[in-house]
Amino acid sequence: MPPVSTLQGRFNQTDGHCHVPAPQATGPARLLLHREEKELVAWQRARMQLNPGRTHHLQKFKYMQKNLESLKNVNSRILVGAPPVEKKLLTIGISSVQRPQGNHLVDTLQSLFFASSSSERKHVTVLVHLAGPDPKWLVQMIYNLSALFKPHIQARELVVITTPLTSYLPLKDLEKTFNNPPAHEAFHSRQNMDYVSLMSFATPYSDYFLMVEDDVRCAPGFVTQIITTVSAWASSPWVMLEFSPLGLTGTLFHTGDMSHFVPFVLLFREMPCADLLSHFQDLSNRTRVQFLPSLFQQVGNSSSFEEDDFGSPSNPAASVHTSLKVANNSVPSNAYSLDENFFYTKSAEPGSHLTIVLKVPAHVSRVEVLTGSDLRGKNQLEEGQVELGCDSTNKVSDCDDYVLLGLLANGILNKQVLSYKSAKKVKCVRLLVTAHAPSGVVVRHINLWTK
Repeated sequence: MPPVSTLQGRFNQTDGHCHVPAPQATGPARLLLHREEKELVAWQRARMQLNPGRTHHLQKFKYMQKNLESLKNVNSRILVGAPPVEKKLLTIGISSVQRPQGNHLVDTLQSLFFASSSSERKHVTVLVHLAGPDPKWLVQMIYNLSALFKPHIQARELVVITTPLTSYLPLKDLEKTFNNPPAHEAFHSRQNMDYVSLMSFATPYSDYFLMVEDDVRCAPGFVTQIITTVSAWASSPWVMLEFSPLGLTGTLFHTGDMSHFVPFVLLFREMPCADLLSHFQDLSNRTRVQFLPSLFQQVGNSSSFEEDDFGSPSNPAASVHTSLKVANNSVPSNAYSLDENFFYTKSAEPGSHLTIVLKVPAHVSRVEVLTGSDLRGKNQLEEGQVELGCDSTNKVSDCDDYVLLGLLANGILNKQVLSYKSAKKVKCVRLLVTAHAPSGVVVRHINLWTK
């Protein structure tokens, strides 16, 4: 798991726009807009002209300003669990509402905890916001969640909150958008108030906030894939990283941006929140990045997380370079061959590597690394990781920059490559030793699938 200090992204204020610093929250964040923020958002709203038919931006803003004052003393209430004592890296937020046909919140939570390891969950808080007009439903949900997820609640990995419906902004005088029926606008308004309550509460407790709906399944290892992606993009000015095409699900924010995104959602609360993402990106003047394959899938759909049929590995033409000591006349290129040959080294020290350098950079969709001489674990590389590299200076035997793909588990890595839709092509695949190996190591195969 990468150290937290290397992954902390902060609000970028070098984009030429005026940004108001986020207040330092010490408890559940209050839904309060500062005067400067209100003026800024009102000006931005008029500039954006989301609906060309609107001409009364100032009147609308004054109305919102008046009603937002009523939220300044409203705090969400904790129903189950307790917030983390120390700030975490990531909060996963789930908004769940009472539905006539029932909901899939329990299924979603079971999938989330099953798909994440105990070491991953040390860096994560799962925050659920429950909203519904029936008190009996709320009591039943509290009972169910408390019974089913008791270990995660005791470990402060799961917190459940609610916000009194009397605290929500009134539904009257909602601005009509794109000829939507009033019932649709009322639904989106209530839904956005749920999101706002969830995001505002989450802000003080982590560096990043991931939105997930209450009807999804999570891909195994999704936490590590998100964290390694954040690490790779640490030096880039992004406003959202999107790990799913399912609306808000899988959208990652800096929590430092919540003080800007929350009032933005409130000002346009009659619109679907997912529709506001592109407009918020325009205002931030930063990148909105979408990654594939999706890490989340709606409940009820056939699973796309099972082992996909990629066919046989292609292993395109490449050279193989290593700093490991060759033993018994073993040849490093054997590790990359598609036959039964292998590469053997008598010792492996931290920092030593075996690197595949492609003759022609390619889009890599999957990587498999197999170490060890048999199924009993003999000659496995117990501590190692696999990295992908790109190159801009035409190096012969190495790459300029590497991104972590994943860690070996029991001497093996078999992983799809999470890629930005216009990602750079991969030139290098590096197997890096991260701890001393007490015995010799066998690298049986490094297999690549390319598009």
